[in-house]
Amino acid sequence: MSFGSIILFFALALDRLIGDPRSRFHPVALLGNLIGFWGRINFYPRSLERAAGILGWLVTVGIAFVPCVLLYLFAPTAVFVIFSILALTFCIGWRSLEEHVSAVEEALAKGEEEGRRAVSYLVSRDTKTLSFEQIRSGAYESAAENLVDSIIAPIFWFVVFELLFGAGIFGAVLFRCANTMDAMLGYTDERIRLGWFAARADDVLAFIPARVTGILLLAVFAFKGTAKDALRCYRRDRKKRPGFNGGTPMSLIAGGCGICFEKPGVYTIGDARHTLAEGGKEIISAMRWATILAAVIGILLMVL
Repeated sequence: MSFGSIILFFALALDRLIGDPRSRFHPVALLGNLIGFWGRINFYPRSLERAAGILGWLVTVGIAFVPCVLLYLFAPTAVFVIFSILALTFCIGWRSLEEHVSAVEEALAKGEEEGRRAVSYLVSRDTKTLSFEQIRSGAYESAAENLVDSIIAPIFWFVVFELLFGAGIFGAVLFRCANTMDAMLGYTDERIRLGWFAARADDVLAFIPARVTGILLLAVFAFKGTAKDALRCYRRDRKKRPGFNGGTPMSLIAGGCGICFEKPGVYTIGDARHTLAEGGKEIISAMRWATILAAVIGILLMVL
């Protein structure tokens, strides 16, 4: 019997209950320390940076797999199930994603400067001159993009590995490692060679989950009666956002919720039928329903 459905259900429930505890001993924080150790800029000869990035990626995933492998092979089933629930909870960032947006909204209530400071933790753009609407755009763009990275992709790879190997946690841990390395190293600055493989691996692993997320969002917006608007925005604007995957959830959410995402000087996605102050709740609602739908489908697949 596969315990994947039980693990997924309780991991999502635990995430909603406790969120993402802030601690230097958090597994993702420890993972970040490991990446920071080998991912130092200007540490390797320029000609070896890509090779160092590939080796570092493989070593990081291997180390993260060690407790999974040991418990899978040697621990009682109940212990492995409990471990998998906790580990999957750490791989998913459903509640924390919403909390990050709420933090920006709360900061904006105190003024633009507080809002700019809060959103600077979520986006890489220059926040010094952002307006109220542009600050909110940065926060909700981050949430829309991370619907894939923090929620749907970990669920997707958990379900795939559970169906194929009976050990879904390996899939979720693999994606969380890849996404964390991309977040830390996958930039076009001085990290471009060291983080080249991390960026490509994340693109590949998120490619199908991003399209699955698109289908889920279309289903949600079909129920709300805005699927045509979402699809029109997707066709027109999805390629405005650089990268293979981020434009899919962003364009569908912008169209389905009737709002506009703007990164000044780079892109404008969607048509502003509503301000983000008005449409923010619809964005969060769409993300919640897409998550629930993904969980229900995943659980059904593993049960059947």
